[in-house]
Amino acid sequence: MKTLLLALIAFTMSLKAETKVLAFAGSTRAGSYNQKLVLEAADIARKMGATVTVIDFKDFPMPLYDTALEEKGMPAQAKRLRQLMIQSDAIIIASPEHNASISATLKNALDWTSRNAGSYSAEAYQGKKFAIMSASPGKGGGARGLVHLRAIIEAVGGDVMAKQVSVPTAHQAFDAKGKLESASLTQELQQEIQQLIPASLAKNDAASKKL
Repeated sequence: MKTLLLALIAFTMSLKAETKVLAFAGSTRAGSYNQKLVLEAADIARKMGATVTVIDFKDFPMPLYDTALEEKGMPAQAKRLRQLMIQSDAIIIASPEHNASISATLKNALDWTSRNAGSYSAEAYQGKKFAIMSASPGKGGGARGLVHLRAIIEAVGGDVMAKQVSVPTAHQAFDAKGKLESASLTQELQQEIQQLIPASLAKNDAASKKL
């Protein structure tokens, strides 16, 4: 009986402590500033004790969302991405800004992952915590695109952290190792991830209390 009780306590503690984070950039460009940014955010999350999976959209090719195409079945890579999102507690997204909005690549991925078996499904978003960020050569750092990204994620049930980071003049913002050179921007990024991880831990804690 004592062994069983100790095992249950250990299991509950692991639920509280573990935060599974998925991180990706909405770009497939080689040398993407947003890929560099999301890698730095992922590194911060790992240092906070989270289990982080970083993916590259180049490994998730999918056709433009189309209902006629959907009738033939969900594309394999869209299904794969959706499953990774479902398995995560928190998601970090770095998005380039294209014409004051998010990239077509990212929008397409969000559209596909909000579907399942030919119908709308928010399973990949509801109950998930999101940290959003951007990097751009422009002075605004891609902030205009984050307005749209926040609206899309919240529309399908995601919880987007209030803190967000935009990196301006991104072509000058990273060193040779891909790290942010600005101490203030690094601190802002740390603050955003610090907001994300405790929020996800609170979600896990609530789930463990239902056992």
